[in-house]
Amino acid sequence: MGLADEPPANRARRSRRLDRTQSPLDNMAAMKQFLAICAMASLPAIAGETWPQWRGPNLNGTSDGTQLPVSWSTTENVVWRTRLPSWAAATPIIWKDTVFVTSAEEGSSLNRPNSQLFDGGDEGRDRLYLIAINRATGAVRWRQSMGRGNRIGNKQNMASPSPVTDGEHVWVANGNGELRCFDFSGRQVWMRDFQADYGKFGVQFGYASSPVLLDGVLYLQNLQGMYTDDPSYVLAINAASGKTIWKVDRPTDGRHETPDSYSTATLAEVGEETVLIVSGAGYVTGHSLETGKEIWRAGGLNPDDARNYRTIASSLVVGEIVLVPSRRRPFIAFRTDGKGDVTESKRLWSTDYGPDVPTPTSDGERLYIIDDRGIALSLRVSDGSTVWDRTRIEPGTYSASPLLADGKIYAISEEGTTTVLKAGDEFEILAVNRLDDYTLASPAEAGNQLFIRTATYLYCIGKP
Repeated sequence: MGLADEPPANRARRSRRLDRTQSPLDNMAAMKQFLAICAMASLPAIAGETWPQWRGPNLNGTSDGTQLPVSWSTTENVVWRTRLPSWAAATPIIWKDTVFVTSAEEGSSLNRPNSQLFDGGDEGRDRLYLIAINRATGAVRWRQSMGRGNRIGNKQNMASPSPVTDGEHVWVANGNGELRCFDFSGRQVWMRDFQADYGKFGVQFGYASSPVLLDGVLYLQNLQGMYTDDPSYVLAINAASGKTIWKVDRPTDGRHETPDSYSTATLAEVGEETVLIVSGAGYVTGHSLETGKEIWRAGGLNPDDARNYRTIASSLVVGEIVLVPSRRRPFIAFRTDGKGDVTESKRLWSTDYGPDVPTPTSDGERLYIIDDRGIALSLRVSDGSTVWDRTRIEPGTYSASPLLADGKIYAISEEGTTTVLKAGDEFEILAVNRLDDYTLASPAEAGNQLFIRTATYLYCIGKP
């Protein structure tokens, strides 16, 4: 896949130097496991073997994977599937031969949101876990606690934030504001509790933003307001020690639920500088990586001053343009090279047909939007003109963000049905694949394989 603009995270890096319960289907024949292990051992260490964080190596839901599967079922083109303790919306991340995934504890709830919780306390099943899985076989290597106090709010439990890794350590947050660092053996290196340090969280359904990693620094946002008068803030954390490098308030005039954001920050290259992009509470802001200082701010994302305009979908950076969702409408494109208030001066275009929950993706020229009702739309990144107009894909509710790889768009509904679309100027459905299991997590890709996390299983999809 050729991108018209090199992904910002790539340029930044270059410039800145369970226990496992199995059904008979899950038990692969010994020879298949042996061949899979041999195949993994022969793979070179290339970028295509990693999906290190939310939205992948390019921070935009794309990968350079090739020869990816078009069709699958619960048996066809399944390399392995591993039973998970419970459901979560976190994306699995991959580093070479290891897959990491978060989960609530077995029995903490049914595999659906808004189901009944066990009582908390020492007798309750309220633990949260980070699980490391062998990518070749699907065997669980280790499962470590990443905190307690699981609870459910709407489609969210406290295992919602996605982990991030650099190949030596893995960092994971939970919905109660605890951030942990583990090494690849499962040893906990350090832990931070942001509620203890900076005050009780005020996000209605629990914290869900994932950490972003660049050059040994973790960047996190906590945009809140539904249940607190404390200000929202943005943090930079030393990834090795867990110590705070800087913390800045991120003000808003949003009311009631509008300050709440479940989105994840992203990065943009602006000239010679890398800028942290934070979206939510009616605004998108650009921050200095060195100090956290707000460089620019754009509004217009809550034009009617609504009290319920919380943000879920994350912003997408394509070159020097940031594409910013709100609560479906408006969806606005801004340039990232401004200073101060750029609401009007850097606004490029807008549409009323943006997503609410799924974060869009782009090939650098075209923007691909899948909204919550399964309506697909493609626009030109440069001017917002229509490439192909709104078209329904497989009916359902969509919370997972689409993946763009190998010239294909993979869009998964909450029913576990993946519509595979052809990327490009013409709308075309290539396949519809059903796993028939509740699915909130966005898919990941590494080494020519897809990784799909449903409520019950983690699937590795590819050529067995």
